[in-house]
Amino acid sequence: MTTDNTVSDPLTELLRKGARELLQTAVEAELGVFLAQFADHRTPEGRAGVARNGHHPERAVQTGIGPVTVKIPKVRSKTGAPVSFKSALVPPYVRKAKTIEAALPWLYLKGISTGAMGAALKALLGPDATGFSAKTVSRLKTQWASDYDQWRKTDLGRDDWVYIWADGIYSGLRGTDDRLCALVVIGVNARGEKHFLAIEDGVRESTQSWREVLLGLKSRGLTAPKLAIGDGAMGFWAALEETFPTTRQQRCWMHKTGNVLNYLPKRSQPRAKKMLHDIWQAETREDAHKTFDLFVETFEAKYPKATQCLIKDREELLTFFDFPAQHWQSIRTSNPIESAFATIRHRTKRTKGCLSRDGMLHMMFKLGQCAEKRWRKLRGFAHLADVIQGVDFINGFKPSNQNQAAA
Repeated sequence: MTTDNTVSDPLTELLRKGARELLQTAVEAELGVFLAQFADHRTPEGRAGVARNGHHPERAVQTGIGPVTVKIPKVRSKTGAPVSFKSALVPPYVRKAKTIEAALPWLYLKGISTGAMGAALKALLGPDATGFSAKTVSRLKTQWASDYDQWRKTDLGRDDWVYIWADGIYSGLRGTDDRLCALVVIGVNARGEKHFLAIEDGVRESTQSWREVLLGLKSRGLTAPKLAIGDGAMGFWAALEETFPTTRQQRCWMHKTGNVLNYLPKRSQPRAKKMLHDIWQAETREDAHKTFDLFVETFEAKYPKATQCLIKDREELLTFFDFPAQHWQSIRTSNPIESAFATIRHRTKRTKGCLSRDGMLHMMFKLGQCAEKRWRKLRGFAHLADVIQGVDFINGFKPSNQNQAAA
């Protein structure tokens, strides 16, 4: 249900969730600073003299994109001294935020990654949000860094990871030395659930950087996925062959199409794009090879670089035919990563080096967590069991279903 002024598009909902998590975590950080003032206050038994005591009823702060809810903690004194906690961010009776529309697009960027958290939260809640100390900001940022570090140690051995998508995401920002490239891996488990497995700082998608990422995943319990999907230009593939040599490879058709078209003049690109589309939209591998050969014959004489770009990954571009047809839409491209990080690119493209490299990774991690909550299960996830068992699919179908599929 939405209020009259509430916008309910997916991006707005993601931002609202992000603002809710940010505000709640900030209030908890405020409480931590408040309790630290009473660290020396002890009861005769040696226990804390001032401790938290649950929460006040949840409150909704009205914003331009709908209500952002928050729970204000309560404290109690065990020594008889009158003590009460009042949030400077959400003072009593504050029910409406100000300038929320302007604040949210850069809330994560400046809030997580720079010392401007106080300004960000003032934009969220208005000038009444005073008293947000440097200690609270430091505690808050430390908590996010801790969350990221803990997430990087998550045990992956509890699940069978069937497919993984890999890509290098350039932030558009410059860190201390060079432009940040985050090496990102998303996996889908046997239940069809997609999760981020890695968001790591890389060096121009080098083989060594990817090797470190994959070895890190392996040490956390990741066993060889059945298929990996990614751009052909990455050092990822050499690292994959070393770390998980049995994992099959699928090149991303979205990246490949763009790379091939870059070698063609603009007047030829619409026709070439249609022919490339016909390859990956073919019903069978045999039809795809025929269309592939036609493309090469059409453009090889005049534009050999374009055809060579396509030919060098011929087999890896058509691997998807050996997997369930219900999964083709998801495994032909690295779109799961591209879609997840579209919002991040949108928010970072106008910034001018204001973030540290670690701050950028923490921001990506927090936004990734928000995005992950909205992901649906992989289409046709019931067929993942067959993939795990090593069933040989032919043009997307199990052999016993070939006659039925042909009919």
